Amino acid sequence: MAHSTIKSDYSRLVDRLNHHPQGAPPSELLFKILTMLFSEKEAKLVSLMPVKPFTAKKASRLWKMDLTSTQKMLDELAGRAILVDIEQNGESIYALPPPMAGFFEFSLMRVRDDLDQKVLSELFYEYMNVEEDFIRELFTQGQTQLGRTFVHEPALSKENALHVLDYERASEVIKRATHRGVGICYCRHKMHHLGKACDAPQEICMTFNATAASLIKHGSARSIDKEECLDLLQVAYEHNLVQFGENVRDTVNFICNCCGCCCEAMIAARKFAILNPVHTTNFIPVVTETDCNGCGRCVTACPVEAMTLVSSNNPVKPNMKVAKLDEDLCLGCGVCVRTCLRDSIHLKSRPSRVITPMNGVHRVVLMAIERGKLQNLIFDNQALWSHRAMAGVLGVILKLPPIKQALASQQVKSRYLEALINHIDIKSARD
Repeated sequence: MAHSTIKSDYSRLVDRLNHHPQGAPPSELLFKILTMLFSEKEAKLVSLMPVKPFTAKKASRLWKMDLTSTQKMLDELAGRAILVDIEQNGESIYALPPPMAGFFEFSLMRVRDDLDQKVLSELFYEYMNVEEDFIRELFTQGQTQLGRTFVHEPALSKENALHVLDYERASEVIKRATHRGVGICYCRHKMHHLGKACDAPQEICMTFNATAASLIKHGSARSIDKEECLDLLQVAYEHNLVQFGENVRDTVNFICNCCGCCCEAMIAARKFAILNPVHTTNFIPVVTETDCNGCGRCVTACPVEAMTLVSSNNPVKPNMKVAKLDEDLCLGCGVCVRTCLRDSIHLKSRPSRVITPMNGVHRVVLMAIERGKLQNLIFDNQALWSHRAMAGVLGVILKLPPIKQALASQQVKSRYLEALINHIDIKSARD
């Protein structure tokens, strides 16, 4: 096959990836990554896949392959965690996850001998940490982001605890999950191959529900029970790791336990802080300066450098320092509260609550609207949506604030959508 034909197969795959609100900016590094993860044939076939989950029968029609060969290919891709397969009413449903949090991470969530993980890690590092276009696009486009911060529950006072909803607690996500899996932290595994990893635990990346079931089935994650998962959460607390999880209220599929030095989300939170790349908790630390002795433990522990030491302006002790918080940088994780030996830091509620999307569909629709990709979800010619799926998307749109409804209508250019929005507006005005 000619080089130009091969490149076009991977180019089509990149186009397919960019149908999702979480895109992957094209570059030579990306093509090198994709050639390691996909064969030429796989790149061509996956580029034909719809945005929405699909069955083997659907893939068979799109690929123009017999069902047995199609099933074999789908199972091979799922076995390498390129696809996620979900059991639904006795039938396997397949989906291509986005690169992050998705098949990029899954490729390093276990040690594998079918892939040169050192070379792949070096490519990931260059693509994400040096070029930065991917990370910038992933974390800084729009107002609705991929992930959110969970508060460190031991840092909550009794009064705080009364105001924390269940979906804001990592422990509740763990308790309510149908499946729980643990794998190697992609970020620290990648840095390990570059000789830059810290000593934080690596087997501590948590997945839940349908995603966990698929990863466990194919050996990319280890199945664990509720008690072991809660124990791992405690280990994360003890290592001052921040819980960064899927930005939804219902059916959270992942929680990463992040360090400030290796993890992409924390690095993005520092580099692009002004753009709010990671949703914060509903809390903010407060430093009682009269009790602070300037030890700097909170400064060292803060993953996003929101804590600094400044002069105490004490005339008796001119060299004395105290901790100072930059609220614009703070994630509200509460790590600093845990590290303070003098109890001079406590959490208070933020003035206004942070809005968390209800579920994955809600989040993806919001992200698509804000990134100008809503038409990809609704008018994906490779997968004409069912009326039920279309109704689900429109149902989300119709619950949006008027400004975002207008953005959605403008992007889709649909008289039907405009009529629906107008109908809701008229009905609301009458009620």
